[in-house]
Amino acid sequence: MFPQTPLDVRVELGIAGAWTDVTADTYTRSPITITRGAADEASALEPSTCSLEFNNRDGRYSPRNPISPYYGLIGRNTPVRVSVQGPESYLQLAGNTSSYARTPDHNSLDITGDIDLRVEATTDWYSPASQSLLGKWDSVGNRRSYLLRIINGQLILNWSVAGNSTLTALTILPALPRRAALRATLDVNNGTGGYTARFYWAPSLDGPWEQISDPVSNTPTTSIYSGTTPLEVAPIDATGVTPLKGRVHRAEARAGIGGTVVAAFDARAQPEGATSWTDTAGRTWTLGPAATVSDRQYRFHGEISSWPARWDVSGKDVYVPVEAAGTTRRLGQGKKALESTLRRRIPSAAGLVAYWPMEENQPAGSTQAYSPVAGVRPLVLTGADWAADDTLGGSAPLPTVRNPTTLTARVPSAATAGWQIEWVYNLPTLPAIQTEVLRVRVAGATMRWVILYASTSAIRIETRDADFVQLAAFSLAVPEAIAAFAGKWNRLAIYTGDAGGGVTQVQATWRDIITGFWYYVGTIPTTGQGRVDEVSATWGAAMDGLGIGHLAVFSTPGNGVLASPPATQIFEGADDGFFGETALARVARLGAEEAATVDLVGYGEDRASPSTRLGPQRSATLLDLLEGIQDADGGILYERHDRTGLVYRDRKTLYGQPVALALDYTAPGEVPPPLDPVEDDQRIRNDITISRDGGSSARAVLATGALSAQPPPAGAGLYDEALTLSLYDDTQPERIAYWRLHLGTWDEARYPTISVWLHAADHLINDVLTLDIGDRVTIANPPPWLPPDSIDQHVLGYTETLDQYEWTLAMNCVPAAPWQIGTVGAVTRGGHVDTSGSQLAAPATSSATSIQVAATASLPWTEDPADFPFDIRVGGEVTTVQGVGPVVSGAQTFTVARSVNGIVKAHLAGADVRLAYPAITGL
Repeated sequence: MFPQTPLDVRVELGIAGAWTDVTADTYTRSPITITRGAADEASALEPSTCSLEFNNRDGRYSPRNPISPYYGLIGRNTPVRVSVQGPESYLQLAGNTSSYARTPDHNSLDITGDIDLRVEATTDWYSPASQSLLGKWDSVGNRRSYLLRIINGQLILNWSVAGNSTLTALTILPALPRRAALRATLDVNNGTGGYTARFYWAPSLDGPWEQISDPVSNTPTTSIYSGTTPLEVAPIDATGVTPLKGRVHRAEARAGIGGTVVAAFDARAQPEGATSWTDTAGRTWTLGPAATVSDRQYRFHGEISSWPARWDVSGKDVYVPVEAAGTTRRLGQGKKALESTLRRRIPSAAGLVAYWPMEENQPAGSTQAYSPVAGVRPLVLTGADWAADDTLGGSAPLPTVRNPTTLTARVPSAATAGWQIEWVYNLPTLPAIQTEVLRVRVAGATMRWVILYASTSAIRIETRDADFVQLAAFSLAVPEAIAAFAGKWNRLAIYTGDAGGGVTQVQATWRDIITGFWYYVGTIPTTGQGRVDEVSATWGAAMDGLGIGHLAVFSTPGNGVLASPPATQIFEGADDGFFGETALARVARLGAEEAATVDLVGYGEDRASPSTRLGPQRSATLLDLLEGIQDADGGILYERHDRTGLVYRDRKTLYGQPVALALDYTAPGEVPPPLDPVEDDQRIRNDITISRDGGSSARAVLATGALSAQPPPAGAGLYDEALTLSLYDDTQPERIAYWRLHLGTWDEARYPTISVWLHAADHLINDVLTLDIGDRVTIANPPPWLPPDSIDQHVLGYTETLDQYEWTLAMNCVPAAPWQIGTVGAVTRGGHVDTSGSQLAAPATSSATSIQVAATASLPWTEDPADFPFDIRVGGEVTTVQGVGPVVSGAQTFTVARSVNGIVKAHLAGADVRLAYPAITGL
């Protein structure tokens, strides 16, 4: 019999902007069932689901019932969350200035010398937002002392000598788990006339600490300001820095490196709802109004889309069975594509006065392009072919010029010291003679016109007054610059600056979208820089085929100096669709841009070995873009369970990961039935073609072996796959094709269901609470009718059932072995490249301690003592090789320890000999 202890399950609804506990209204007869990740072999992102029933005898869960206490407060997409009690409490922070923990200033906290700051938290370490972790810091009041913060995968220590300025040391974080501890130390006098900062990380505040990168040193020596600011977890008064969003478990401030603990924040033992306590160092902590102490571990966050009332014939049993779904369900309902990266980015620019994307797909004869900026009249474009050029990565299709085409864009009045116009264009060839490209009309200055010309001999700007009398003209005749002006997409900016002494600077800059950068500049005497009131052009045969779009006008400070960059560079990156951006960088950017829609985080970029570089982000739905990232990089996109949002786990976090949940088949409740290995063809892919969108293709085929493309019985038959991916360059398709071939031809059984009864094996609860999609699960001591090795699988998804006395987990899994990447220097596992072909040269008895092995399709086996021991597999038996002799008569003598995996058997001559754990090279 299993212990009959009721589970502490809580169901909460988001009602009127607050979470309301409705656990008492859920039917105990009906278990709560939660699914996450892939329920089968599907690779597409699937919404999490949660099914449960509400007792509706009093009609409170009928949304249109006027006497319900929830009348008008529940309905379509009501938020819901389900939690269980966890093993410890934590501080939940909302990431705003009302969410913090604080202890008043105390003389022990006024550390002026060496300091040691430590924080253990669960958060997105790689968020692009600057987030404060721990410190005494008030920017506005000039009471800066010390501050530990993170931004975009960097750990930063700030301190101030006098309170009114900031010194900085930083490091790049490695790929970290979601829960980790960070530490920074500052030696204010390192003995060589300077200071030294060091950074560390650990699984928890208990260590062990691993130093991150080299120490950061500088001169001269330093000190820390002794101010009156309170010490805060998630400091709220650092300008440009937001408080941490996530969970904080512990934090310490120490006077001296490894010195006296002067503050010891610890939320782990605090009761749920605690708002104040005194730590072991004597510091009293209080919480901000949006910070909470909780011990709840959330198993599901989602939305209830419908409330179907049900009842029996007597009308006494009235209930509402609902199935809530994660945010993906709602996101997947709409089919509207995200706008192009330029269209999304430019309207956010400071100083924007007017903007016309020109992305309309209009019929011939259309003459207007709208502006998304309020109060700006449409741009008039006559004679152009709309949506004719789709080759710019950062844009939807744009118009091209025919002979003749005219453009007129009226710009609203705006207060300005200077101005800037910018657009993207693609001129196929330069005209032979000087031809006008663009005309800018200026108001409020001596300079009335700025006109750009181009030809095969020069790029030229003229400035003219109101009577069209030339004020100045300047040309650039550098052949490389002229060549860069045509034949590719460019970004052109014309802008002004104050050169001093009543002289205005006029500059033109154009940038090859991918690589180059050119500019030229001239100065003219004028009264003020004026403002742009019209941009126009008349194009004839010499400009035929010119692609144009994304014309924007900005008001600028006008204080630029000679050859300075434009005042705004809002086009940067967005023009090429962020071409070359890594998978995790794109995830982070999309998460920031779509914060109102989805809280999207990544697992963390390893700067030394970044995630896959991508091609341009084209116009597509958010989910399609995210799934495109997943397909290109090979990771896993899934819904969070601790709050509403998505997580992208990149491919490299799946390599060689430690075991997250270790099960034992012989232990009660750890692996209940069913445990049914499946040898099927669902995941077989033995002929794979990968194409780069807009680039080349590569093919990988397994020609021989049990899962090869050869017809049975020589192989498995043809299982082909062809994918077009958003990739950076033409070297990537081949590597990806062979990696997918490796995964698709891994010859091992999969386990579609591995179950755990947590009510019978409650010692596993903590491990299950931290288990996530993609984690590794092992089963020791499998039954004798299965292979003797431990079962080793990755979790793709699971179904979790919470009942009054039962808690079960059924995981959908695939083999983890193909992800066990080789490690340089490893001896027993993953450190050796496998043989291309070897076999026993003579029979071997079941107890023989030396065997004869002949290499049939490879070089002889290593004889280097440094390479031993390693394991081989012969006829299913794993044997440890302790030494190998030289080749004699075509064979080598292996000295071995037999039956490592429990298999005891004799082998015939000719039996295949392979490494038991060969090195696998990751993508």
